[in-house]
Amino acid sequence: MKFLDHLEEWLIASLMGAATLVTFLAVLHRYLSGFDIPYVQDALLKMNTSWAQELTIYMFVWMAKFGAAYGVRTGIHVGVDVLINKMQPARRNQFIVLGLLAGALFTGIVGTLGASFVWEMAHTEQTSADLEIPMWWVYLAIPLGSYLMCFRFLQVAWNFIQTGELPRHDHTHVEGLDDEVTA
Repeated sequence: MKFLDHLEEWLIASLMGAATLVTFLAVLHRYLSGFDIPYVQDALLKMNTSWAQELTIYMFVWMAKFGAAYGVRTGIHVGVDVLINKMQPARRNQFIVLGLLAGALFTGIVGTLGASFVWEMAHTEQTSADLEIPMWWVYLAIPLGSYLMCFRFLQVAWNFIQTGELPRHDHTHVEGLDDEVTA
């Protein structure tokens, strides 16, 4: 399952790169369409890029769903643990496992409800306004992102039970910097 180790980063980076490219091309198209250049302006005005905004919005929705799973895996997902950290270690560990399993249950339920919704929507003719793609493609982000988040909660819980360690995000760490210093 090595390919799952950085799945979220690959998905988010790919979607972010694609959204940036689509937005850049749409802005470039809009800007160049204003120049009175024979043939070029005519060709550009015939091109319809109204779908670009809708596509980037959908890509950002997908990024948010996979970003939440990334947050659980790396320990940067929002959590309130002030009271739990004041407890005795044994009781604290029980509550941490309970919280992680509750997160897995919740995201599993959201994923299942989302999958049911997508299944029902797949049997309709509803399409997006500009892209005219089936809307179930767009809403597929809900079950996929939620199930991935559920998996990450279970993964973190299992690791915590085995090692007693939770993922921690060091805001001061820059990946690859240590390699440069030692080289």
